[in-house]
Amino acid sequence: MPPSTDAAETLALQALAWLVANDELLPVFLGATGASEQDLRGSASDPVFLGSVLDFLLMDDAWIVAFCDSVGLGYDRVAPARAALPGGAGPHWT
Repeated sequence: MPPSTDAAETLALQALAWLVANDELLPVFLGATGASEQDLRGSASDPVFLGSVLDFLLMDDAWIVAFCDSVGLGYDRVAPARAALPGGAGPHWT
């Protein structure tokens, strides 16, 4: 069963907090999204932005593993959470 939108947003907020605390990966995320550190605060309640956080993590299996290990989640929880947020219902080619 896919997660609820609220559960997906909560997971994405956890991922955002993890990114903010990651000194090496945060600049990569900011560069990839064009967001500033100020934007992070203002966009944290935007489901579309939260979807972009999960899109970013889904670009690299190592990032998924590191995030999930840090918060005690199964590796298979991120993709369904992304699908539950706006723009996440697109086709998956893998």
